[in-house]
Amino acid sequence: MNAGGFASHDSATRISVGEAITPEELRASAAVADDAVARYALILGDDSLILAQRLGEWISKAPELEEDVALANIGLDLLGHARFFLSYAGTAWGRSEDDLAYFRDEEEFRSCRLVEQDNGDFAATLARQLIFSSYALQLYRRLVHSTDTTLAAIADKALKEVDYHVDHASQWLLRLAGGTDESRRRMQAGLDAMWPYMDELFIDVDPIPQLVESGIAVAPSALREDTVGGLTEWIEAAGLDLPQGPAIRGADRTGRFSEQRGFILAEMQVLARQHPGATW
Repeated sequence: MNAGGFASHDSATRISVGEAITPEELRASAAVADDAVARYALILGDDSLILAQRLGEWISKAPELEEDVALANIGLDLLGHARFFLSYAGTAWGRSEDDLAYFRDEEEFRSCRLVEQDNGDFAATLARQLIFSSYALQLYRRLVHSTDTTLAAIADKALKEVDYHVDHASQWLLRLAGGTDESRRRMQAGLDAMWPYMDELFIDVDPIPQLVESGIAVAPSALREDTVGGLTEWIEAAGLDLPQGPAIRGADRTGRFSEQRGFILAEMQVLARQHPGATW
């Protein structure tokens, strides 16, 4: 058992054996988030939920069968992270994880635009995954020390999984950069396309600053140096150019500037909204 009192379970990828939390344990723990903590958990959960949905679009379309399985498993890990964060957030408002996933409108989601971007080709998807996973790795390394034991337990499970996600994406980065001229071109193009959206990951949006002071949250701005440093090492090892384009401005996680969020939610939520309360 860990500090949060949660048991050990494997991840969807069977990589993260160790101290972990399950959704059932979270519900049984009677932990209740206050409003600020819930809004923070919502930010973390929405990022994982939307990226899981994007990765699910690759099933049966990846360049090789093994990658169908790998991307599906990474998506399942992210979906698990989303379940935990949304379940915890919902305790503040008497709402379930399904309520928050399927019955919020577009402007109520707090996902970053990076995870909302179209998959593009395989190289672009890997570039997006490498950037987000590198950020998530640094986030969870710090969040395991949160004074909120539930957030710390979720981070403990997620950390082991995103470590694998970084390894998967970085190995493909090296493979494509060292392959044909076309695979190298596409990998560089994928990085160039996704890089401008990275800046939003490091903005200390409300309510994070007040939670940082109490040791509950991790300031995204504090993750920039290590995240960009790790990405730079991988990109240089692959012999590719570090993207130099300006960051896309105006991002605030409200969805006001998102071109894709509404389309993602329309597909993700249609069944639940057509048959509310249905079970099987």
